[in-house]
Order: sequence, then C-alpha cells, then structure tokens
Amino acid sequence: MGEWGFVTAQHPAGSSGCPGRQQLLAAVRQMQQLLKGQETRFAEGLRLMKSRLSTLHAALAKAAPEPTPVSCPAPQAPAGGRMFGTKYLVEHEVHFACEPGFELQGSSTRICQADGSWSGQEPRCTELSTCSSSPCQNGGTCVEGPGQHRCLCPPPWSGAACQHRTQTEPPAWSATADPAFSRKPRCAQVDHAQQCRCEPGFHMSGTAAASLCQDVDECELYQAEGAPRLCAHACVNLPGSYRCACPSGYSLLGDGKSCEDIDECALSRDNCTRGTTCINTGGGFQCVSPECPQPGGNITYVKTSPFQCERNPCPMDSRSCHQAPKTISFHYLPLPSNLLTPTPLFRMATAAAPGRPGPDSLRFGIVGGNNRGHFVMQRSDRQTGELILVQSLKGPQTIQVDVDMSEYLDRTFQAKHLSKITLFVSAYEF
Repeated sequence: MGEWGFVTAQHPAGSSGCPGRQQLLAAVRQMQQLLKGQETRFAEGLRLMKSRLSTLHAALAKAAPEPTPVSCPAPQAPAGGRMFGTKYLVEHEVHFACEPGFELQGSSTRICQADGSWSGQEPRCTELSTCSSSPCQNGGTCVEGPGQHRCLCPPPWSGAACQHRTQTEPPAWSATADPAFSRKPRCAQVDHAQQCRCEPGFHMSGTAAASLCQDVDECELYQAEGAPRLCAHACVNLPGSYRCACPSGYSLLGDGKSCEDIDECALSRDNCTRGTTCINTGGGFQCVSPECPQPGGNITYVKTSPFQCERNPCPMDSRSCHQAPKTISFHYLPLPSNLLTPTPLFRMATAAAPGRPGPDSLRFGIVGGNNRGHFVMQRSDRQTGELILVQSLKGPQTIQVDVDMSEYLDRTFQAKHLSKITLFVSAYEF
C-alpha cells in the first residue's frame, strides 16, 4: 500500500499571513494625505473669498451712501386749532385738536406713510354755535348774536346765564334788621362839634341827626365790582367782616380763602366694603373693583393684582389670542373742573424682560371710551407715550378713555398692552 503524505506551507519570517493587507493600509494612508491636502486648499480658498468680499463690501459702502430716510411734508395746525408732534419721518404720528368753541373735521391723527404722504384727511376746525353748549340755565332760551349769545330768562330767574333767582318779595330775614349788622356810631365832641364814626367793616348811613352804622357786605361788594375773588368757593358775610366756606368734602386752608380736598381714603373715612378699593376724588371718594374681561374663545385673563389682568398663554395657532392685549391695567385719576390745557395726564412705557431684547418700535393709540375728542396720545420719547388733555373738561362727570401700546421687533408685532383710565372730574376748579 502506498502511504498518505502531508505537505505543510512555509511562510517567510515577519509575514502577517495576508498578502493584500499591507497594500490596503498603504492605500488608506495615501487617501488620508490626499484629503488633508484638499482640506487645507479649501480652507485657504474660503479665507481668500472672505477677504475679497470684505474688500468689495467696503468699496460699495463707500461709493453708495445710505439713502436719506423718507419724510413727509411739515403739516400745519388748522385755523382755530393746535397740532401735537414734531417728527415727520415714516411711521411717526401727528395729532390735531381744536380750541374751545371749535369742532374738529377730518382726521385727528395722521401717520407719515412710506410714500411720503400723510394718512387720513386734512383736519380743519369749524366754529361751534355759542348756543350749542346750552349756556342758559333754569329753562332760559339762548339767542345767537354776532360772536356771542344772550339768555332770555323765565321768571323768577335772572343773570347772564339765568343763574340767579330774582327776589319777588322781601326776605323773612334781613341783615339791616339784625342788631348785629346795624349799630349806633361812636360819637365825640371835638372843637364844639360832634364827630361820629363807625367801626371797621361798617359804613355810615342815614341823616346827620339820626345816623346809623350798617355792615359792609364784603361778599356782595367784591362780586359787584368785579374785584379779585375773596373766596375760592363761598363767601359768608359777618357783622363787620366775612369768612370763606368750602363745599362738603373740602377743608379751608390756612390762608382763609382756599379749599383743599379731604382724602377720605387716607383718613379711613370711606365705607368701601371688602374686595373693593377706595379711590379719592374731588370732594369725595369712589369704591372700585375692576374686573378682567370675560373669557372669549381662546382668550382668557387672570387677575395678578387689584388693578391688573394678564392674558393666559395662547395656543400656537390662535392668531386672535396673540393679537389680544397681553396685559390690561386699570387707572383712576381725579381732576379739577376746567383744568388748563394742554396737560399730560398719563404715561405708558415699555420695559424688556431680563435677557430678552426689547421692542425697537412702539405704537400708541386711543382705542375706546367716551369724550375721546378731548385727548390725544403722543409719543414723548422712544419708549414712552403720553395721554394729553387738549380740551378742558367741566365737572362733575366721570369719563372713560382706553389707550393701548403695541410693541414691534423688526416690524413684526410682538404684544399689545391696554390701559383703561377713569377720570373723576370734580364740580369745582380746586
């Protein structure tokens, strides 16, 4: 029988046992070196391109100056009126109001548009009828005249505005019949002649043989002669003198003629119940309890303080919710009657939250209330707007005015804030 034979393969010393592995490793190293070279050349190309773009940008910027901001022609205040606002660039506003006795026709607010024209209609002030304000009291009839009016008064009223009741019969009490208001003069014999005189505050009347000292009614005297008012409110005649009196809710100051409002809230003289807040007004007080708007759709509010409501988070797809006021605040202001104008009454301002960019543009406006024609909303600086009284208010009356502030960032609407202002106008000018 033949024998089986086994042949064993012999490998050279130092061989790994795989003939192609060395070749693969060499190819990989070659590819790595190639990519590294390509990466270096690409980075150098980028640096070169950035340098050329920077040079080109600088040359273009130097050759072409920034375009001049678009502005609108300077508007003019209408005859018989006033204009508020001094900047006429795009998106800036100007406001118009008429003097007392005139009514505004046209737009009370105009905005400078991108095409260099003003929005709205050119305002003008038309003269009101002097009788349109109903100046005649107690049933008097107003009759127009050239530049003025006249009141025809029914009995028993008289006066320029039918404000005085005409006396038809002697009063039951008269100062001349009161012993305190009439007295005998003081007489003395001087050089064989009798000389008589009255005390200060009295004047001599009657014949020389039967003279009498009668009280001087300072209240009536000063009123008749058109002299400066003795009292801010009411004058009470006294024997030989007078005193000033103030209406209920006011106290007399140390000068003896001026009146100062009594702050019932600070003195705890109010009767406001729990859950309401006392607001001092001219001559009295008001108990208020402002409420947040009722829920509507996706818009709901929560009361975060006695005078502020904040909107709850909106669903991402609810445009109406995002457009609704983010905050609603309530403000109460007491005012005297016939306050001189123009007078700033209220300010709105914005403040950025820590770590967040603030708005770069604000828009202010009057969005509700009664007697809106008495006010304008004007920007006072970049971040602040002011509500200005431009026509006097005669009290007593309560006026509501709502103003809002819209915030924009890069011309994109961000949020709106609403302030609801209540004005308590006093019946008096103090």
